[in-house]
Amino acid sequence: MTTYGSFPGSRPRRLRTSPVMRRMVAETRLHPADFILPAFVREGISEPVPISAMPGVVQHTRDSLKKAAAEAVAAGISGIMLFGVPEESKKDALGTPGTDPDGILQVALRDVRAEVGDELLVMSDLCLDETTDHGHCGVLDELGRVDNDATLERYAEMAQVQADAGAHVVGPSGMMDGQIGVVRDALDQIGREDVAILAYTVKYASAFFGPFREAVGSSLKGDRKTYQQDPANARESMRELALDLEEGADMVMVKPAGPYLDILAKVAEVSDVPVAAYQISGEYSMIEAAAEKGWIDRDKAIFEALTGIKRAGAQNILTYWAVEAAQKLR
Repeated sequence: MTTYGSFPGSRPRRLRTSPVMRRMVAETRLHPADFILPAFVREGISEPVPISAMPGVVQHTRDSLKKAAAEAVAAGISGIMLFGVPEESKKDALGTPGTDPDGILQVALRDVRAEVGDELLVMSDLCLDETTDHGHCGVLDELGRVDNDATLERYAEMAQVQADAGAHVVGPSGMMDGQIGVVRDALDQIGREDVAILAYTVKYASAFFGPFREAVGSSLKGDRKTYQQDPANARESMRELALDLEEGADMVMVKPAGPYLDILAKVAEVSDVPVAAYQISGEYSMIEAAAEKGWIDRDKAIFEALTGIKRAGAQNILTYWAVEAAQKLR
């Protein structure tokens, strides 16, 4: 028995004694408004198509996407990030569906805005990888390398058609040098100063993107190591952040989230704009697969992972569990 005044006088366990106590002193709290739902819409299908590597996630039809957006509004989340999957025959070297006003992503943007108006932030992925026949995020030169500046010209066109289609926020994700400045100029040229830019500021060439390739019907051969960041590096993330902020980013993002919480914390510490993180397909699939095997408690693992991302500094989290998590928090 410990006598009065003897060690330990300080007992941190007093603040862990009950659920009510733990809730009261919690330093990090999740809220439905923290979440953004990534969603895929595929051209030419009549029913949603399940993504085998991502249990519970589908490639939507236009109609099922509208229902998903309405469900997101009801759950109280902040946004939906749309990825368009065109018919394979429409892909080409320049990613033409990405700038076609009738391309699947632009059509879906109009659909969702008509469905939810301004009750949900409608966001668009601004990248060419889903629309090119080679699967890269940009235009290739004669040697098969991604041509940075030629790609920027395409991004400028994409920004304008996405804004015209109703995007509240565009998300340039290709990691091209100068992409934020070019997109901002392109939007301002058509009088769309109101459209915000969520910069994919820190995007690593990660193995955790694997299931996403199926989700967007990727045609990629090779890798993206010449434009996405090397997982071994941290300092260059701060350089990318400084450049994106200088070029006019309204929000910045770290992707993936879980394997790069140290980077997320560094970005959040110095950024003077809101910081988001994308809990990507591989992070989602690992938890779902382990839960299916009975190796972990699914719900506890989901909320622990999301809490860790927010604790590291993310104000908003793109997660495929956005609606489910929000519903359970309400």
